Amino acid sequence: MPRFFIAAAHKSSGKTVVSTGLAAALSQSMDLRSFKKGPDYIDPMWLGAASGNPCYNLDFNTMSESELLALFTSRTTGDIALIEANKGLYDGVALDGSDSNAALAKLLKAPVVLVIDTVGTTRGIAPLLVGYQAFDPDVNIAGIILNKVGGPRHEGKLRAAVETYTDIPVIGAIGKHQALEIGERHLGLTTPAETGAFQSGIDEIGRIVGGSVELGRLREIAATAPTLPAVQRPAIQAGSRVRIAIARDTAFGFYYADDLEALAAAGAEPVFFNTISDKALPEVDGLFIGGGFPETQMAALEANAALRADIKAKIEAGLPTYAECGGLMYLCETLSWHGETRQMVGVVKGDAVMNARPQGRGYTRMKALGGMWEAGIEVLAHEFHYARVDNLPKDTRFAYQVLRGHGIDGEHDGILAHNMQAGFCHLRNSETTPWATRFVEYVRGKA
Repeated sequence: MPRFFIAAAHKSSGKTVVSTGLAAALSQSMDLRSFKKGPDYIDPMWLGAASGNPCYNLDFNTMSESELLALFTSRTTGDIALIEANKGLYDGVALDGSDSNAALAKLLKAPVVLVIDTVGTTRGIAPLLVGYQAFDPDVNIAGIILNKVGGPRHEGKLRAAVETYTDIPVIGAIGKHQALEIGERHLGLTTPAETGAFQSGIDEIGRIVGGSVELGRLREIAATAPTLPAVQRPAIQAGSRVRIAIARDTAFGFYYADDLEALAAAGAEPVFFNTISDKALPEVDGLFIGGGFPETQMAALEANAALRADIKAKIEAGLPTYAECGGLMYLCETLSWHGETRQMVGVVKGDAVMNARPQGRGYTRMKALGGMWEAGIEVLAHEFHYARVDNLPKDTRFAYQVLRGHGIDGEHDGILAHNMQAGFCHLRNSETTPWATRFVEYVRGKA
């Protein structure tokens, strides 16, 4: 499939807004499939909404190169693919760049289009681009999009510098527009569900970006990508069907598309419910509450006392339950933020407290102590939370010993109670950590 890799020199360059606009603009006439590098829930929501198709994450931490290729090639069934980087083109955890955006672009043989934040620069763009080309000649930097351009005079100086000192074509120049200023908060960009009439907003972003970038030249760049070998992922063996309730609303929505697909492939029927408006759980065999922003909805979550009581009673009666991050916070006794404290479900005997600084962020590595996993298995995950949990009983049981990261207390993650496991770390279904299959098996075993 024709494909291109959108990257930048550094984070906060406007890359996600530009990617969203390109996805919306190209999807007017093409079947576009989108991908996001690394662990991320929010950017894929925007890309998925803009393209009308699920967006998939490609993460070196939890997936081998063969898994990355298998996921990518199996989900590129449309006309063109957009892959969005995280942070800068050469950024990653490993010093040798083996998990960088550049490494992923090379693995996928995808031409790179750099989005450059041009605020405060003119001729200085040239040495930046020359350095980026020279740093790794195997990375195919095939085009430049000038972003946050100050006006025609500024654009002219930038174009002249790029054309004089480099051989990279400028395929677009995007000026400053209020419609392109998607709000930001502590976990990154706001989610589409929180922006009100988000589809009209995405349409406007698509109109501005699509009118500022030469889409024909972008398609030509994408068409230069060579064919990739098809790599098969091992098939998931489905067992008897089980029904799993999944919270999805303005408070909870952090789910990987292929994780939900893996749950279904393993035999789960997802039954989505709303923690704010539904008064009781649907008739199900298991419960999954993912991450999100429960603190922004905590008054509404508290007000729905009927659902909170129903969830508490069913978990304490043995309903198999898995919760991550925001889901853990919701299951605590209380949730505090900005001087307010609200009652939550109360099945986790602790109090969730939001902080001004991150309590845990980045990739994690954990050793399983029990729960859904056999003891001793190493589990790779990620975390990004500003919350902590206070007042946990001293006899609290945990699913994991944290080898890298913070988790709940710096040493453990995954609170165990009844048939529930709730922690701060986000799992990703993969060959080494097939959590979706394990959870379905766990639910099936308790049904």
